[in-house]
Amino acid sequence: MYAIIETGGKQIKVEEGQTIFIEKLIEDAGETVSFDRVIFVGGDDTKVGAPYVEGAKVTGTVEKQGKNKKVMIYKFKRRKGYRRKQGHRQPYTKVKIDSITV
Repeated sequence: MYAIIETGGKQIKVEEGQTIFIEKLIEDAGETVSFDRVIFVGGDDTKVGAPYVEGAKVTGTVEKQGKNKKVMIYKFKRRKGYRRKQGHRQPYTKVKIDSITV
């Protein structure tokens, strides 16, 4: 069984036992998190939400909080002497999916 959930402005396909990296959540490592915004549940009986599936829920455990690798942003305008270099590290939350209930 798998489901498509909405979190952090993105839609993610998840299965039981899978580990996903999502936008940062406020929960600490070891805490349980549940996702109520389930868009689609697939498997033996398929359910499609309009916009969300009624009563469907995905639960998981937060494994850790962290930051991705640094992304360099470089701005440049020719012949003007304008150069800007900036780095950015996007925070994430690593979540292990425990169960999908319909």
